[in-house]
Amino acid sequence: MSFRLATSALRSVRRSVPLAARSVAGPSNITISDDDTEFYSDLLEEPFRDDDTPALGHLMLQEQRQVLYYLRLIEHEMPKLVAYRKPFELAPETPLVVRSVNYAGEEHPITAKRVIVVAVDSLPLKDEDAVHRIKVLAGPRWTPHPPTDGGISGLEEWQNGYIKISCEDFPKPAMNLKWASDTLDRLVTHANNANHDLKDVPVDMRHVYSKARKARKGEHTRGRVLARPSILDFPIEWIPKRRQKYVLS
Repeated sequence: MSFRLATSALRSVRRSVPLAARSVAGPSNITISDDDTEFYSDLLEEPFRDDDTPALGHLMLQEQRQVLYYLRLIEHEMPKLVAYRKPFELAPETPLVVRSVNYAGEEHPITAKRVIVVAVDSLPLKDEDAVHRIKVLAGPRWTPHPPTDGGISGLEEWQNGYIKISCEDFPKPAMNLKWASDTLDRLVTHANNANHDLKDVPVDMRHVYSKARKARKGEHTRGRVLARPSILDFPIEWIPKRRQKYVLS
């Protein structure tokens, strides 16, 4: 339908334009004869005979060609990757949980940031005094419960809490991760140093209570920050029978 409209428009233009204005202008070394002009004009005026697929059909053919291209790659090129096969090996266990942010290849300043989270009980600390010292030295980076955005399951046991260290001061992600890891190593080194007597220094909990007050969930009252009520706090006869097995276990 669009081809017929274009043809009719061309005819109307040819009728309205004088013969002298129909001459084709071009470089001096290229000449177009009247026979060529008449041939192309007749070709445009010739109606469409349904002997070719429309534009949508060509798009479908192009999509099929692309699929066939990748199928040929799978058939002929993928077997060559066997030469690079390596046996699977479990990664060494590490207490560190490293968190990063990625926007699927898009550039963003926060993609260079690295955050590490580690449980205090997983660190190589000598004794209970070292555990107390690292809590005091970590300051607001220590929390009694797992950080909500640290990659730690909320079902993990709290025990001696978690330390979270983040860095985004350097342009490269590896540099930020290295700084955070070195900071944690220095914390462990100073915590294991018995010359630092911090027994009389209490653990600062102001950041924990401040966060609980801002959340407005009642955790800052009656010591709920350190001991959240759970199903274990209810009498066993109050708990439905289908759930008593979880409590007794």
